[in-house]
Amino acid sequence: MKIGRFGKDPESSEESEKDYNDPPRPFIEHLIELRTCVIRSFLAWFCCLLVIAPFSPMITDWLISPANQSMDKVQGLTWTTGLDILLKIMLWGGTALSLPLLFFFIMRFVFPGLKKSERTIIVFCLGGSTVLFLGGVWMAYAKTLEIAFQVLQKINGWMGVKVDILKIEDHISIVLKTIIAFGVAFQVPLVILVLGWIGIVSSDWLRKKRRIAIVLTFAMAMMLTPPDPVSQIIMAVPMCVLYEVCILAIRLRELTKKKKRDGKYDDKNED
Repeated sequence: MKIGRFGKDPESSEESEKDYNDPPRPFIEHLIELRTCVIRSFLAWFCCLLVIAPFSPMITDWLISPANQSMDKVQGLTWTTGLDILLKIMLWGGTALSLPLLFFFIMRFVFPGLKKSERTIIVFCLGGSTVLFLGGVWMAYAKTLEIAFQVLQKINGWMGVKVDILKIEDHISIVLKTIIAFGVAFQVPLVILVLGWIGIVSSDWLRKKRRIAIVLTFAMAMMLTPPDPVSQIIMAVPMCVLYEVCILAIRLRELTKKKKRDGKYDDKNED
């Protein structure tokens, strides 16, 4: 009997080869492809930095607006304030704008060497990651920041501290930190879901570790959000809900796999 490239008979070998769309190539060609991927990614990132620059004043207004009634107090105090904010917006805004292109170039390099199932998982992760990140950004900007600033203002009034001027650099840093923190924190459920999908963690294990997960979630929210309890709760509660959703999704995955195994076992017994 002939042996295929995967150590199996030709038919199974052909089926395995169909999962790949990248024929074997010399190692040097892969290095050339990697170099091209890195150069294209860098050029895309740099061009996005330049593209975002003209919109920096508009983005600055957008970042200041959560201050609400305190907008008149947000002021620059040094000659380099405008330049510092411009560079910060170009860096973060340009990076965010370039992410779709960066992912495209990376996937173009990696995908040919992956199986069809692996490519499906990666596409699912990228789509889910984008949705969760945008959800976290919306939660931070539309709900958390305004409430957090109001709470901090009330604390200042209760303490008898009069705040007449807010440094715009500090304000924008808090806003950016909170937005990015929410976007990154909302990626944790996706990581848990992927680990459960590939069988590293189980739904029973996640249930047993629920209390620890809740404590860690609130601790993470305390470190990533502005120093007020309201914003910490706003981050932690959705995270706990998503944790429960992950348990349910992983449990459904386990039941589906069990049914498939039972069905194959029954078929073998009938034979």
